[in-house]
Amino acid sequence: MSGRRRRFDRARRLAILTLAGFFWLSGSACDSLAQTRLAPTRPPASSGIWISHEEIRALPMSGPAWAALREAAGGPIQNPDLSNQNDMSNVRVFAKALYFVRTGEAAYREDVIDACRRIRGTEDGARTLALSRELMAYVIAADLVGLDADEKRDFSQWLENLSARRFQERTIRSTHEDRPNNWGTHAGATRLAIAAYLGDREEIERAAHVFSGWTGESSGWQGFKFGETWWQAEKARSFAVNPRRSTRAGHSIDGVLPDDQRRGGPFAWPPPKENYVWEALQGAIAQAVMLERQGYESWSWGNRALLRALEWLHREAHYPAEGDDTWIPPIVNRAYGTQFPAPIPSQPGKAIGFSGWTHAAEIATDTP
Repeated sequence: MSGRRRRFDRARRLAILTLAGFFWLSGSACDSLAQTRLAPTRPPASSGIWISHEEIRALPMSGPAWAALREAAGGPIQNPDLSNQNDMSNVRVFAKALYFVRTGEAAYREDVIDACRRIRGTEDGARTLALSRELMAYVIAADLVGLDADEKRDFSQWLENLSARRFQERTIRSTHEDRPNNWGTHAGATRLAIAAYLGDREEIERAAHVFSGWTGESSGWQGFKFGETWWQAEKARSFAVNPRRSTRAGHSIDGVLPDDQRRGGPFAWPPPKENYVWEALQGAIAQAVMLERQGYESWSWGNRALLRALEWLHREAHYPAEGDDTWIPPIVNRAYGTQFPAPIPSQPGKAIGFSGWTHAAEIATDTP
């Protein structure tokens, strides 16, 4: 056999082996991707991404929580902007949707529909944090008021494009999957709202897998990228929520959100009152609410990670919810039967609100 022929045969065998390896790796990648889905344990709620019409129509039309909702719903929506992470138009649109469902006043529905048209294009130049904070409320509001067929088709196509679109080299999905802090939790909430609105079960299951990993479930997503480990429970693995009975220097850090608590600096005691922790919980609580409606036991994941997070903030940091975080305690109290301080009316958060009206409930007598 000539030297040329031998070289040709070696090159051909190498090409075949390379091609076989490519298909094996591709198959493995597909298998790995399939494993990132987490199926619900019970049927989803019959309707409502956040709350159903039936639940809203059973709520009272009196009291301070109702008065706060009515006031928010009555204001104008001037310049809704998805690129402005501090724009409160989103929660006012959500208030209008709630008010329409409870009262049937059609003008409020028209305001919601108009706002859902006007926000399209305002995402240009946004960071994923801004988009994730702002968009969820519009999606839930659209779900509540119900868009006409053509309007819903256009809105849905726009949402589908947003899910995969890059904003400063990030997508909503990638932000959810690599940022374990407030960026990721808000992205996860918006990701879930979009998937639920579009009826995308596969995307819901993948987002659920990521959130379960965020809570600390060992079978959940493990692809987060962490910053300084000052508040981590152990060095072998970093956590988005520290596991039960975690300590550092003799102090409890059970329930700490290390990648947000680190914004207050290195470990110190008494712990800094770091608002980024509450900011991250805004997105995390929103994810838990929507996942519960999709049939998941989200409140129990990570040894009740969300409950432990609030317990640490109250018991160790002595830092109850303030300002735009006060919508969180009514939902947590309802989920766990606790009695965390929950001022009524609560102030809306960055992406959702009015839980003192939508999620208030009689609570257990035991304090956390």
